[in-house]
Amino acid sequence: MKPADISQLHALGAPTISPDGQHAIVSVTRPDLESDEYRGGLWLVRTDGSTEPRRLTRGPRDAAPAYSPDGAWLAFVRGGDGAKPQLYVMPTAGGEPWKVTDQPLGVSEPVWSPDSRRLAFVARVPEEGRYGDGEPDKERPRRITGLQFRWDDLGFYLDRRAHVFVVDPFAEEHSPTQVTEGDFDHGEVAWSPDGSLLAFVAARHDERDTTLTNDVWVAAPDGSGLRRLTATDLLAAAPRFTPDGASVCFLGSTAGSDGRKLVCRNLGLWLVPLAGGATRRLTDEERLHLCEAPYVPTADGVLVTVENRGAKDLLRVPYAGTEPEVLIGGPREVTAVAQAADVTVVTVADARTPGELVALRDGGERTLTSFGRDLDVLPIEEVTGTAPDGYPVHGWIVRPAGEGPHPVLLMIHGGPFTQYGWHVFDEAQVYASAGYAVVMGNPRGSSGYGQAHGRHIIGDVGRLSAVDLLALLDAALATGGLDASRAGVLGGSHGGFMTTWLAAHHGERFRAAISERAVNAIDSFHGSSDIGWSFAHDMYGEDPARWVEQSPLTHADKIDIPFLIIHSEHDWRCPVEQAQRLFVKLRLRGVEAELLLFPGEGHELSRSGLPSHRVARFEAILDWWGRHL
Repeated sequence: MKPADISQLHALGAPTISPDGQHAIVSVTRPDLESDEYRGGLWLVRTDGSTEPRRLTRGPRDAAPAYSPDGAWLAFVRGGDGAKPQLYVMPTAGGEPWKVTDQPLGVSEPVWSPDSRRLAFVARVPEEGRYGDGEPDKERPRRITGLQFRWDDLGFYLDRRAHVFVVDPFAEEHSPTQVTEGDFDHGEVAWSPDGSLLAFVAARHDERDTTLTNDVWVAAPDGSGLRRLTATDLLAAAPRFTPDGASVCFLGSTAGSDGRKLVCRNLGLWLVPLAGGATRRLTDEERLHLCEAPYVPTADGVLVTVENRGAKDLLRVPYAGTEPEVLIGGPREVTAVAQAADVTVVTVADARTPGELVALRDGGERTLTSFGRDLDVLPIEEVTGTAPDGYPVHGWIVRPAGEGPHPVLLMIHGGPFTQYGWHVFDEAQVYASAGYAVVMGNPRGSSGYGQAHGRHIIGDVGRLSAVDLLALLDAALATGGLDASRAGVLGGSHGGFMTTWLAAHHGERFRAAISERAVNAIDSFHGSSDIGWSFAHDMYGEDPARWVEQSPLTHADKIDIPFLIIHSEHDWRCPVEQAQRLFVKLRLRGVEAELLLFPGEGHELSRSGLPSHRVARFEAILDWWGRHL
């Protein structure tokens, strides 16, 4: 796999399924290097696998398909070529789609009403005079009074709040009704089974600017009868009515007594009665960390995806909160689910494909698509290290072809509360194809291994993470075929934090390093990051005096190996000053250091940046390793 081969890596969106369970529709998106955009359309798939998938639309970028409950219509969002994403509707029996909305900042989350006559959606509403066709740098100043006012890859949002709308797509004039009002963000809308209510999440409480909590709300489609269902003690997301309409499910995490502590906490499935009452957690807080992915309440329980040691399993969670049933497990990742008429369709990735559509029906499981059939990828093998305290550290090796000995890259994920797993990972494939054995894993601090596993590193992140990472590297080297004298270390975000830490404290193990979009100085991260005001205290401890000792920048005077720093100019998660401070300190000491800055990009460059920038990043990384390993 070469850098430009990212154009072959498709991404599947959340599928929608026809009411009779016979068809599914899914969006398929790929990077397009010629246009330097992401392009994709919708594909129609029979759930019995009797025919080949058929392309339904051609974009330029179509996503978020939704079947109407009567099966006659399909709603979706179309964007691309510089246009804001807008809502479209087309007949499922055949015909051209028509445009329903013309929101100045675009729309998202289309959901049909139960009678198939209306659509709810979410759109940001700009303040008058902002975000128009004029020059953004000449707009009036922003008055900021709270701690939450911007977000990486979005920008400022206090002057363009997200609101819920309802529209009749069949009217002669498509005039959406704005359901929500006020200086609050609303989103993740769902209809009640009888169509009388909309559920959504919003932080409308007085402390919203200084806490991370929000609530599940319900209101009539005209905005009347607004009512809060939860107790403002959780971070809630994705409300969905149960089939009987008596309760609302949602995803949520506990936020601590001050409403700010969410780091390394498992996301759970919750239930709240529509008539009012206490919320109830349906999944075990310690064991199960749910994915932030589409889920489905059914009559027999709730279909959810859960991280599990690098996998993502599909579970059915009973409403009684008893032990869930595993519907899909093993070394693969379920990323979204839909169900109708006793047929379940899921998107599934594994070590051979970025994702395919799979059906569970008639008592069996069947793969319906082969979008990744032309990919030629290297296999991944599991490896487990043992930390000095006896704790197992789980990971993988992606080896180049041939016997070796191969130079080695220790690759560290961000988060830290996330996981590497069983899917085609472009970074591992590109580096291994270029001749480097890639070692990657989920040390303590990662998700998917229980909440205690994730919270182990809090308050002493660098030291405790390093122990597990080096144990994993040693276990990989012990398998043979790897050259310990030619090892490099790299990572992004938290992985960049740990790259700098390892280069300073264990630099003898590595010949060179690459740190991307990293936290290097906790004190300035605390004030300059979009999440720093809460994350720093929660992750690194309550004592700012200790932040200095825990900051990789403090120890940069111990770094002597060649060091490449990659950052994006518009990164608001780990602002660019984090890179600049490290670069200046290394260069003034005479260390061989380079700073590669990407204009116009945010924290997500390596995953969703311009295709040309993603290729340029890969080429720079391979050039660096080529010079030093």
